Order: sequence, then C-alpha cells, then structure tokens
Amino acid sequence: MFRRTYLALTAATLLAGPAFAGGHSMDIVDTAANAGSFETLLAAATAADLVDTLKSEGPFTVFAPTDEAFAALPEGTVENLLKPENKDQLAAILTYHVIAGKVMSTDLSNNMMATTVQGGDVTIMTEGGVTVDGANVVQADIEASNGVIHVIDAVILPK
Repeated sequence: MFRRTYLALTAATLLAGPAFAGGHSMDIVDTAANAGSFETLLAAATAADLVDTLKSEGPFTVFAPTDEAFAALPEGTVENLLKPENKDQLAAILTYHVIAGKVMSTDLSNNMMATTVQGGDVTIMTEGGVTVDGANVVQADIEASNGVIHVIDAVILPK
C-alpha cells in the first residue's frame, strides 16, 4: 500500500513539475485555450493575426471576454468582425483589451486609468467589485508565462 501511494505521488510530482517550472509554462494564448471559455476570443485573435504577439515574451495584461460576453453582442457582430475586410477594426477592439506589462489585481486602484495597446485608455473601478470600462472582472489574476489574464463579462469597445 505504501509503495503504491509513493509511486502515485512520485508520478504526480513528475507530471506536475513542468507545468509549474519557473512559475507558469503556458503563455496567455495556451492558458486561454486550456480554460475552454475563450474560443471566440481566440478565433478573433487568430483572424486579427494577434496570436503570435500574445504568445511573445510580453508581459501583457489581458482583460479577456468570455464566449458568453461575445454572444451578448448584437446578432451578427462577431461574424462581421471576423471577415477579412474588418481585420483592422477587429485588431483595434482586441488590443483595447490588452495592457503592456503585468498588472495584478493588487496593483489596481479605484478610478485608475490604464493605456491599452490599442492606444486608448480604460477606466478601472474597484469599489463594489472590479470593473474595466464597465465590464465586471469575474475572475482575476490568472497567471501565464508572459503575463496575466483577468476574465471580464463583456466586450469593451474603444471610444
């Protein structure tokens, strides 16, 4: 019995080791893909040619809308944005969800302004729950090898 438990613990340690080596071995894209609730975001990042950027060294902070957030947009919006002729508009929307640098929830303050990769500023509020341009942060501080993901419940749009 002891030997079987020891072997199971050893195997689990060996298998888990690479996942936690150096902190986090999966980048933002792989972490989002592994979560299973960001398929629309990943499809949009692919259509906008942003996957390689989000897999690069970073660090990046991504406010990631869930599939449900994209589904809440007016009917046909996502399909229209995914068309090749709308690639620039899609890239602008997606990069509006990204901040250069790694910003953890402990770094946030109420009425904080943060400049996005797109160039616009988002307003972060922390009273009564954390919001980014009005979208609620539903899960914070999902660390990746090249940054952090904060899950939001809505797609935010540049002004």
